[in-house]
Amino acid sequence: MYLAPLNYDRYFKKVFSETRIAKRFLEDFFDITIDELEILPTKHKITDNSTAVEFDFRCRIKDSYVIIDMQQWFKSDIVHRFYMYHSMNTVLQLEKMPDKSIKLSDEKKRDIKDYDKLIPVITLIWLADDAMNFKEDFVSYTMTSETLNDFIRNKNLWKKENILDIIAEREKCLEIIDNKTRKLDFLQKNKLIYAFQPNIVKNQKYSKYLAWFELADKTRNKLNEKEWFDKYLKDDIFVEIIKRINTESFDQSEWEYIDNQAEEGRKLGIEEGIEKGIYETVKNGIIAGFQNETIKIMTKLSDQQIDAIRIELKNNNNL
Repeated sequence: MYLAPLNYDRYFKKVFSETRIAKRFLEDFFDITIDELEILPTKHKITDNSTAVEFDFRCRIKDSYVIIDMQQWFKSDIVHRFYMYHSMNTVLQLEKMPDKSIKLSDEKKRDIKDYDKLIPVITLIWLADDAMNFKEDFVSYTMTSETLNDFIRNKNLWKKENILDIIAEREKCLEIIDNKTRKLDFLQKNKLIYAFQPNIVKNQKYSKYLAWFELADKTRNKLNEKEWFDKYLKDDIFVEIIKRINTESFDQSEWEYIDNQAEEGRKLGIEEGIEKGIYETVKNGIIAGFQNETIKIMTKLSDQQIDAIRIELKNNNNL
């Protein structure tokens, strides 16, 4: 093994702790130019009983707070967990939020937080294994008016022969979406982005970010060799990445960490694979028309669990 797996937490953090590297990745992924980037603390106590959250990487660009979190293996809770991280990255802005004074009378005033200073949050979830049933390189979610969803899902509207009716409904949606009263457009600037390493490597779309995910994918092979990375040596940033995860100077503790991570991944893969397999069994049983009693015998799940999957499948138009 010439390079340690970039997708392992220790090496991901070792690479992205270098501001130049983090800045360049964000520029390549979002296709922007960043004048200044401030790397922020990643560990935070968030409750009175000392429960803590730790981000893999957190920074501030001029007009956004950004976190990048690496997900190595299939996990069933990534939607809920990363939504929590995303929300926490908004709440943590209270750390530096200034106060403003409100005059109550000629002699009294009150200091409150100036929430106008809140800036958007972008959460990028880098998925090393999972593609979440997508074929795209990445998908982005943002908060927008339900009017848009209603417009897209209105089957009767799309059956209309008069295109002017559809255009009129679209204009209504745009009027709501473009309403910037009291900074309503702030909601749409917050994003949760899922980037799928397997898809990016497979799709081979011309993009600035392709090289990052290709390199990461190559390092996952425990038999990777020096020659595999020659094409990256023309870029100073990638030279620095290679330097930081080069195994030539690794001591025993580093190899033990890699072995432990591999074993942990194997065990998690088995456990999550079982969970995923049960889900697929329920899904196939429901589609085949099996009743709950039959599915319960097959999976040992409760009626409530099976019904929850029924609802999910219905919502996703799989029934």
